Amino acid sequence: MSDVKAPKAKPNANTKGGLGRLILWLFTGLLVLALMAAGAVYGGYRWLQAEFVAPGPAQEETVILLPRGTGLVRISSQLESAGLIEDARLFRAAVTLDGGDRSLRAGEYAVPAQSSMAQIYELLRSGRTMQHPVTFAEGLTSAMIVAVLEEADVLTGEITDIPPEGSLLPETYLVDRGTPRQVVLDRMLAAQQTLLDELWPHRAEDLPFSTREEAIILASVVEKETGIGAERAEVAAVFVNRLRRGMRLESDPTIIYGISRGEPLGRGLRRSELDNAANAWNSYQNDGLPPTPIANPGAQSIAAVLNPAESRALFFVADGTGGHAFSATYAEHQRHVARWRQIERARQRAGD
Repeated sequence: MSDVKAPKAKPNANTKGGLGRLILWLFTGLLVLALMAAGAVYGGYRWLQAEFVAPGPAQEETVILLPRGTGLVRISSQLESAGLIEDARLFRAAVTLDGGDRSLRAGEYAVPAQSSMAQIYELLRSGRTMQHPVTFAEGLTSAMIVAVLEEADVLTGEITDIPPEGSLLPETYLVDRGTPRQVVLDRMLAAQQTLLDELWPHRAEDLPFSTREEAIILASVVEKETGIGAERAEVAAVFVNRLRRGMRLESDPTIIYGISRGEPLGRGLRRSELDNAANAWNSYQNDGLPPTPIANPGAQSIAAVLNPAESRALFFVADGTGGHAFSATYAEHQRHVARWRQIERARQRAGD
């Protein structure tokens, strides 16, 4: 055998170049596919974003109630069923992408016409639910206020105990649908205490009562004597002046409360009722304040007894216009009474 070695084969330049081109083509292809996919995702996102802010299909304001515990799937379906959005899946996708699927709040919402999905989403996140007014007239008894609460169909739950007379502040309260009745009652109790906390330190000097409870008793009498706001401080002054002089209040509504606990009698008071000293609320026969309030006074009546008008009046009687005529002397009062009786007789003749 020859000792001469055969030369080694050199790599084929064409083969090496072909492999490189293949890798380059593969990389380029993958990059193109990735860019196409990214473009598709971006395009899809832009489309979803455009759909999310586009005006909605509803042509009028729509009220929707989302019960407590309602999840995104049910909410989106409910929105679609109500005609507020066109595609529940798009709403769910957009909300989920935004990370807000757990931020939607239950309640009753008024959704404006043509609200976009974005606007609805923001509304449901804000918790700006519909507020329903529940109004309590000034001068209602506590039992009457409980009856108003029981008739309010936007409220839920029962009230087991009627609050003490005069402990509630009657006004208009805004509530969410489904608010428990007891919650509203508790708000009324707290509202009166807050008002007293504000007014009591600024009360007039030398008032003929020393406690907040006594102030509420007198305020309830003022409340039942006049429904005219401008008169309340003057009526309060009459009662304050009488108490300072040791005179009895002589207020008809106090007698009525002792008879019917504030329910309308539907008739005038009888002489026997005026003379009945056994009625503890009869301020014609008993000195000082009644034992309890006779109603729930409003803020204006409470303010009036704490800062009554500067007046020497000791009497008042109806003047025929819905208001009252005030007098500092009994003689003047008698003239006003005679005029009122003339008006009553004239009305009776006109009625006949």
